[in-house]
Amino acid sequence: MSTTGSKRPAQVSAARRRTVVDALRRGAVPESGLDLLATGLDRFEAALDAELDAVASGGSVFKAVRGEYGSGKTFFTRWLGERAKRRNFAVAEIQISENETPLHKLETVYRRLTERLTTSSFPPSALRPVVDAWFYALEEDALAAGATEEELPGEVEKLLVARLAEVSRHAPSFATALRGHRAALADGDEATAAAVLAWLGGQPHVAASARRSAGVRGDLDHFGALGFLQGLLTVLRDSGHTGLFVVLDEVETLQRVRSDARDKALNALRQLIDEVHSGRFPGLYLVITGTPAFYDGQQGVQRLAPLAQRIATDFTTDPRFDNPRAVQIRLPGFTQESLVGLGVTIRDLYADAATSPERVRTVVDDAYVADLARAVGGALGGKAGVAPRLFLKKLVGDVLDRVDQFDDFDPRRHYKLTVASSELTDVERNLAAASADDIDLEL
Repeated sequence: MSTTGSKRPAQVSAARRRTVVDALRRGAVPESGLDLLATGLDRFEAALDAELDAVASGGSVFKAVRGEYGSGKTFFTRWLGERAKRRNFAVAEIQISENETPLHKLETVYRRLTERLTTSSFPPSALRPVVDAWFYALEEDALAAGATEEELPGEVEKLLVARLAEVSRHAPSFATALRGHRAALADGDEATAAAVLAWLGGQPHVAASARRSAGVRGDLDHFGALGFLQGLLTVLRDSGHTGLFVVLDEVETLQRVRSDARDKALNALRQLIDEVHSGRFPGLYLVITGTPAFYDGQQGVQRLAPLAQRIATDFTTDPRFDNPRAVQIRLPGFTQESLVGLGVTIRDLYADAATSPERVRTVVDDAYVADLARAVGGALGGKAGVAPRLFLKKLVGDVLDRVDQFDDFDPRRHYKLTVASSELTDVERNLAAASADDIDLEL
C-alpha cells in the first residue's frame, strides 16, 4: 500500500458510506465499497483488468496472492471482486478451514461456493435467481427460434441438452437435476423444486423422495464437484453473466492440519490449477490467498513439488518491479506512512457525512491520525503491518464517532488508547506487549 490519494468518487451515496464505516467500526473488512478506500493498488489495475477481460471472453485465470497477516489480502480480493462484479461476474468468497471447508474435499468447497454465490443484483445465495434466469433465457431462445407455446417445453429440453452436452460427459446428474427442478416447478411442487436445487448446490442429506423425483441418487462427491462447477459456469454464461470470480481465502490454514489431509489438499489445489490452465473452466477467475510461509515453507506449497513449480514466482527483485501479470503476486503490507494515509482517507470519508465536517477534520487532523497509528502500532510490538484492522476500528469507533456526537470531545485530552486482549486476534495478541493487563498508551 502507499500513501497516494485514493481516487474516491466526488459523490458517495449514504448507503455505500454507511456500509464501509459500519464494517470498520466492527473491525471487519467491508463487503463492498472498497474502491472508496483503495490506495496504492494502481499498479495492479491494468494487469488484473486485462485478466478479467480475458476471462469474460471465455478464458480462465488462476492467481495466487501472498502477504503477511494485516497486509490486506482480504481487502485486495474483495476489491478485485468488486471490479469483477462491475463486469457482470458472479462472485464467491470461501474461507478454507479444516473443520468447515477442508480443501481436500472439493464437494464441500463447491457447496460453500453456491452458498456464498452473489451477483450485482442478488446477495448470497444467488443460485436460485441464476438458475431461474437460465431457464428464462432458454425459453427466450426457443421462442426466438420460432417455437410455439405448445412446442416450448420440448424445445427448452433440447436446448438444455445441447448447452450442457460437454458438462454431461463428466457430470450427467447436473443436467438431470436441472430437469427435475424445472419439472417440480411446472407441477407446482415448490418444496421438491427447492430440495432438488439444494442437491444441485452440493447440499447433503436432501430428502430421498426429492432425489427420486428428479432422477438423481446419493450426494455429490469430490470428483463430481468439478463437473458441477463446469455446469455452473455454463448456466452463469447462458444467463447473462460474463464469468465467475472465486476466492479461496486463508489457504495457509492447510499448514495446521494432519499431514495426510494436508497432502490431499495440496494435491486438490494442484488439480484445480491444472484444470483451470487446461481450459476446462472457461469463465473462471480463481484466486487463493496465503502467507509467505505457506508458499515458501516445507509445510505448505513446497511439500508438493508439482504444485510449487506451477506457482513459482521470482520475488528476489525490488518489490517496485514485481510483475502483476505473474501467477503469484505479493502485497507488501502497510508501513507507518501508508497506514496514516489510509487513516486520513477514512477520516475524510467519515467527515463528508458528519454533523460538522470541518470540526471532524480539524479535531482529528492529520497529525492526530499519525499519533493514533503510531500508538496502535506500538501496542502490537511496533508492527505497523498488522495494525490496520485495530487502528481503523479505534479511529472510527473510539474517536470519530465521539467527535461527531459530542461537541466538547477532544481526543487529545479525553481519550486514552486502551487495547484489551479480548479484542485482539490470535496473531495480534502474540505481537502485543506481554502483559495480562490492558495496554494504556498516552497520545
